[in-house]
Amino acid sequence: MKRIEKTFHIIEAPFKETLNNFPRGTKRKARAARFTGVVIAAACIWMHLLCCPVQALESGSYRLLSISETEKLVLISRIPDQKKFLLDAADVKVVINDKPAEFGELTLFTVVRVQMDLKKNKKKGVNIDGQAREITVSDPVGK
Repeated sequence: MKRIEKTFHIIEAPFKETLNNFPRGTKRKARAARFTGVVIAAACIWMHLLCCPVQALESGSYRLLSISETEKLVLISRIPDQKKFLLDAADVKVVINDKPAEFGELTLFTVVRVQMDLKKNKKKGVNIDGQAREITVSDPVGK
């Protein structure tokens, strides 16, 4: 018997004797049930990852081709391979020289760094390639 002291009283707990008095095979069944639960949980996570589309977050240097200030759309092209993207920039965060800036100030620059989610969508009848999250510009002249 092992004694466990509490604040105000002592409880006697027969630990080893209790474990040895289980019916034969009970531990094995408990382990099997635990293993089955783990397998079911793993299968659920795997199915979730398989079925849910993952948005592609992409970032890099792009050439700024055009800006629509009324509809908040940006047309950019990837510098190495000239692939073009039309992005929704309604919720974009614009940073110029590490300071927040207005969307309209981007017209002064030709090369920008863009973080975007590539997900095909439609906005007012126009096919959009994704959504811009952050547009960053480092202007060496303005420093």
